[in-house]
Amino acid sequence: MIREMTQQDFVTFWPVFKEIILQQETYAYHPNMSQEEAYQIWCAQPLKAFVYVENKQVLGTYYIKANAMGPSDHICNCGYMVSPKARGKGLARKLCEHSQLQAVALGFKAMQFNSVVSSNEIAVSLWKKLGYEVIGTIPNAYRHPHLGFVDSYIMYKWLA
Repeated sequence: MIREMTQQDFVTFWPVFKEIILQQETYAYHPNMSQEEAYQIWCAQPLKAFVYVENKQVLGTYYIKANAMGPSDHICNCGYMVSPKARGKGLARKLCEHSQLQAVALGFKAMQFNSVVSSNEIAVSLWKKLGYEVIGTIPNAYRHPHLGFVDSYIMYKWLA
């Protein structure tokens, strides 16, 4: 079940969120950010945040927000996180498909991911399967803890 995220949902998901940012393999978030800072970035600042709940466990989440203001506010941006114990079960696909429906319902015409780490091959492959295109490459944009500097992709999909 996918529904809007509550503050308690975020508290429940916080250990997974913290683990993901500590790994520093996919998100350009400071690894030592506090739970409150993370809540602000993930839940308070975006338009909406959602969770995937199964058997009373929060297994994944995403946020949706405008990517820019004014004449570019028709393009949204989303971020997704999935618990390691739920990976490989199609959850990221479900979250992304849900986010696209939400985007259209909120009046957005397109979705853009600003920095998909190129070494995150599973995500890059999934986004491509869902119709996103790499429209730009930012060379050496991400300091991966094991691979050193890797590129990041700007990925985009017209939704309207």
